[in-house]
Amino acid sequence: MSDADMTIDPSDIDDSLISLNARKVIRRLNEAGYQAYLVGGGVRDLLLGLTPKDFDVATDALPDEVLELFRNSRAIGKRFKIVHVRFGREIIEVATFRAAAEPEQADSGLILSDNEYGTLKEDVERRDFTVNALYYDPEANVLHDEVGGLADLKARRLRLLGDPEARYREDPVRMLRAIRFAAKLDFDFDPETEQPIRRLAHLIQEIPPARLFEETLKLFMNGSGVECFERFRDYELFDWMFPAARQCAEDPESLRIMELALASTDRRINAEKSVTPAFVFAAFLWPPFVDEKATLVANGMPSSDASHEAANSVVADQQSVISIPKRFTGMMRDIWQLQFRLPNRAGKRAAALAAHRRFRAAYDFLIIREDAGEDLDGLGQWWTDYQDASGEKQKDMANSLQTGGRGRGGGAGRGGGGGRGGGNKADGNRADGNSLGLNIDGNSADGNTLGGNSAGGNGGGQNRRRRKRGKRKPKEKPAGPPISGNV
Repeated sequence: MSDADMTIDPSDIDDSLISLNARKVIRRLNEAGYQAYLVGGGVRDLLLGLTPKDFDVATDALPDEVLELFRNSRAIGKRFKIVHVRFGREIIEVATFRAAAEPEQADSGLILSDNEYGTLKEDVERRDFTVNALYYDPEANVLHDEVGGLADLKARRLRLLGDPEARYREDPVRMLRAIRFAAKLDFDFDPETEQPIRRLAHLIQEIPPARLFEETLKLFMNGSGVECFERFRDYELFDWMFPAARQCAEDPESLRIMELALASTDRRINAEKSVTPAFVFAAFLWPPFVDEKATLVANGMPSSDASHEAANSVVADQQSVISIPKRFTGMMRDIWQLQFRLPNRAGKRAAALAAHRRFRAAYDFLIIREDAGEDLDGLGQWWTDYQDASGEKQKDMANSLQTGGRGRGGGAGRGGGGGRGGGNKADGNRADGNSLGLNIDGNSADGNTLGGNSAGGNGGGQNRRRRKRGKRKPKEKPAGPPISGNV
């Protein structure tokens, strides 16, 4: 046993939290004559008494040798090849020790290729944070700590291995990981680890948009989204990842919308309920969408066209930084567009809106806008009462708007004060931010049945059948020449 090895007291790690499949992988590698250890966040969480989300294994076996041992495996990765060993839905990630040799890098320091293999000691130096550089052998109950990771763990201190600026330049995503770990684990930064982040935040631009999407999910969909967001803004990383929302985030009402969306997402994750990142992205980009639409309308574009054009513009600009999949951008657009339709609820329109597959998401977003301080003339309460009412009562509520007015109160916008002070309704039964019964793919999980009509269904069949009975009158053409620049 080396000086870096120590026997762990059985009370320090709860063996029942260790995946049986991870043990199988380590045991088979050992039996074949290779070294193998649990490593990374899994070991860190075990020592903190937390349940690891996944398990990684480090070994001196080469990827091809691992593939030969496990038929249920496949190699992935281009920059650094690793092996995934699959046991049903569980994947154990197996990585070969990396060498201390200099990897292929771009002029900025970004690592391009890293397929050089080495020893355990060399691999330790290639880890990012000391608390992630702990290697545990569950078969021998031995912890390998070369860099003082256990001491940092006990001090709840996040310290980057090596020169922080060089390590951030090698992989700027390490700045995002630093924010996420500090927020999630409630750790303090080591001063040298913290100091370069604001100055190097612009390096985030060098990360491929698809990878940034995955890192954004880890930041804001981990149950600590609010804390991550506060640190994210404090270290000026938000400005580079969401440039369109940079100035809007300084507006108290816009900032509150973002915080409330994250708070509701955190609550649902911690309650093990389904969530969708589309809701968080819709909140982040709502202020620039509203501003862009207002500009287009001021320039003479019809409101409906301006909504679609503004959504296209804001989403396209964001895609150049973070590649948000279409299944989420589609839901974002629906949430935004419905904000302008929800006030128009007189007569049969209310039932049609309630049957929209994105109604629940749009309703929850409406509540968050009101709780952030936007005055919508009681629109959120009306829709809350509507959902709680019986079928006949719903009809009476909608029909009363026809006799009393057109029911167009509460338009969308970033101005307006008052709201419904305290911002506490997102914590109640009315809405839980994104309590829309959605899974991570943005698909309805519960149908949102309202008054016997499935909100996940079409909802428009009767209207279409009714229109077939007679020809609709053609729309009157607007007087004057067409407005130029309409798309």
